[in-house]
Amino acid sequence: MIIDCHNHLGVDLYFYLNGYSPYAQDLPAMVTEGRHCGVDRWIVFPMVANLTFDVAGMRRTKLLPGGPEKVPYAFENERMLREIYQLYPDLGRATLPFMILDPMRKPAAQIAKLRKLYKQFPFYGLKIQATMIQSDVGALLKEGRGFLDFAEEFNLPFIIHSSVAKEDTWSQASTILKVAEATPGVRFCLAHSCRYDRECLDRVAALPNTWFDCSAHRIHCEGVIRGLSYVTPKARRFRADYRDPTAVLQALAEAYPTKLMWGSDTPFQSYVADIDGQYVSLRSTYAAETTCLKALPKRLQRAIGQDNVLAFLQLKDARRLLARK
Repeated sequence: MIIDCHNHLGVDLYFYLNGYSPYAQDLPAMVTEGRHCGVDRWIVFPMVANLTFDVAGMRRTKLLPGGPEKVPYAFENERMLREIYQLYPDLGRATLPFMILDPMRKPAAQIAKLRKLYKQFPFYGLKIQATMIQSDVGALLKEGRGFLDFAEEFNLPFIIHSSVAKEDTWSQASTILKVAEATPGVRFCLAHSCRYDRECLDRVAALPNTWFDCSAHRIHCEGVIRGLSYVTPKARRFRADYRDPTAVLQALAEAYPTKLMWGSDTPFQSYVADIDGQYVSLRSTYAAETTCLKALPKRLQRAIGQDNVLAFLQLKDARRLLARK
């Protein structure tokens, strides 16, 4: 069985309004394409921009308060859950929904909404992408500590967008690791292979409550080849042949056999945008991402595509997930 641990559903108005791609994915599209690529199950969460931000401001690339919603992600989380459980329940059975959150803004109101949703619909974890919404992930140890308490109460893990770029002050992998070290009763996955930062990957391996995923793997390898700033500089980078994404994935799986989880980041396995007059085009496909996984030895495919994901999730009953339809 292949479990894709990193996928977005819904619409991202910030991306759409500013001419960026991708900007949307619905459940039928993800499942249909994923099944063609041999994927069996999906961890899913909403897109990143939310309706607490002023829509006119988003169109000017500004994240300002004043949108139609008052509580971050209250609409987006419920909208996704209803798509999974009410609109397409046959397809929804193949998913494990995670709720997305803002670690800093209105945490008490967000937690109250999460508690209400938890009584209505099953969900299996929490997601943070703090860079896009400019919200400090370190707030989890301050004003957002209630999210950690909520996660521990219901045994819910986190998947958190990680970064190493100096200009990204919101989602540093090192900050996420500090949160994880201070919260041993909660499990954490650092997304995007910690941008191949060897020190952070080794720290993930050392902590019992941390994992990492390889989401958007191919465009991260391309970032290394092109010398782009969102991946780790050479001096700190995990050693591998980044001209060959499959070789990189195998090297990571061999080096961290119980810590790496496979994920595609659909639809963000590609990123295409015209930013400040400079055209950025980083393109991959779902098929290309799964081809890397399927090229690995079977033991590694099973480890990163199933076993490590199940260890991270700690489901009370995995039979529903593993049952073939």
